[in-house]
Amino acid sequence: MFEKIVQMSLLYDFYGQLLTKKQQQVLELYYNDDLSLGEISEQLGVSRQAVYDTIKRSEKLLFEYEEKLRLVHKFITTKKQIEKILNIVEDIESNKDLIKDMDHLLEELEKIKRISYDLLEK
Repeated sequence: MFEKIVQMSLLYDFYGQLLTKKQQQVLELYYNDDLSLGEISEQLGVSRQAVYDTIKRSEKLLFEYEEKLRLVHKFITTKKQIEKILNIVEDIESNKDLIKDMDHLLEELEKIKRISYDLLEK
C-alpha cells in the first residue's frame, strides 16, 4: 500500500493540475490527509460510492497521462543517473592517490557535485 501511495503522490505531483478541482480535492483528502471514504463523503456531502468512483476515475486518468507523457518515468530515470554521477565523483574524491596533483580535476568534480545536488533538490 505504501508503494501505491508514493506512486500516486508522484503521479499527482506531475499531472494533478489536469484533473478537475473536485478530483483534486478528493485525491488530496484520500492520499494526503489519509481520510477514509466515509470521512470524505461526509465532508463533501456526497455518497461513499461517489467518492470511491471519483478516486478510481482520477487514478485511471493519472495512469493514462503517465502512459502517454512518461514524465514520472523520465524524472525517476534522470534522478537515478544523477545519483550515479554523484557516486562516481565521491569514489574519485575518496581515492586521493589517483588525483594528487590534479587541483583542476578536483574543482571540476566539485562543480559536477554542486550541479547534481541542485538537480536532485528541484
